[in-house]
Amino acid sequence: MSGRQVISELVLEPGTGKAIELLKGQILRVEQVEGGQCADFNAFNLHDYKEFMHCGRTRTVHGFHPTTGTFMWSAPPRERAMLYILEDTVGRNDVLFPRCSAYVYEASYGFAVHTNCHDIQAEAQREYGLTPDDVHDSFNLFMRTGMGADGRGFITRQTSKPGDYVELLALIDVLAVPNVCGADLMRTSNFSIKPVRLSVRQASAAERAAVPEVRRLRSQRTPADFRVKQIKVDRELRRDPSYAAEFTNVPIRCFDLPVALDAKEHALLRSSTLVEFYGGDEAAALRDIVFSWWETSYLGRL
Repeated sequence: MSGRQVISELVLEPGTGKAIELLKGQILRVEQVEGGQCADFNAFNLHDYKEFMHCGRTRTVHGFHPTTGTFMWSAPPRERAMLYILEDTVGRNDVLFPRCSAYVYEASYGFAVHTNCHDIQAEAQREYGLTPDDVHDSFNLFMRTGMGADGRGFITRQTSKPGDYVELLALIDVLAVPNVCGADLMRTSNFSIKPVRLSVRQASAAERAAVPEVRRLRSQRTPADFRVKQIKVDRELRRDPSYAAEFTNVPIRCFDLPVALDAKEHALLRSSTLVEFYGGDEAAALRDIVFSWWETSYLGRL
């Protein structure tokens, strides 16, 4: 969108990444320069790095290829919408594959030294005191992936063109860390490594207002709710001799919940193949039917 205030601009060269303080209401645009380049992306709560963007949670809510109108979520137990995909001119991103690493190139291709997303992310994050252990699975921008009939994921050729971009709107203050993907030995970026352009812009009031409302729920916990509130500073794990288990929601209690069906409804239930699948257990079949309805009508709106 024209007319936005451009706060900063940068071209990321191959083999590099950049940690950027992206404040609430600001937009990070990741743009193709030559086209056909994957960009990996990490994000952390700027004020608490233990809250980070979680591909698993994002994948569960939005599928393998989140695009315009979806969120990047943080990991449990925070589970907050951290960023919103405001615009995506290609519509092909990935949260299925992990970041590439030095091990991948040595184990698969025999290269003990090779640029890779984990090491690039670790170096970019080092500017803010983070370690290689803090790098998390990447949101892979512009990366074309899929799932084969054998259940194995695959990566196919890039289709992005010069000028294509993804815009990420910060919903909280984040440390945003994009990098040029180092995968030049596969189809990820069409067997090459090319620069990408970054720019930080101020979102308009209309753009901020257009973000769908995300409800705040009681189950979204913060460190104030943790029994152990301090971050562990040493690496070795030792048992706490004073530990006493306090699991949430136990003891678990089960009870029957009667569901009245008229003759027509009962006949419809009996005709379902799910009754046979559950060994004649009509209650289990009914739960499955109700869940299927909920899954299609509600889950996609989370």
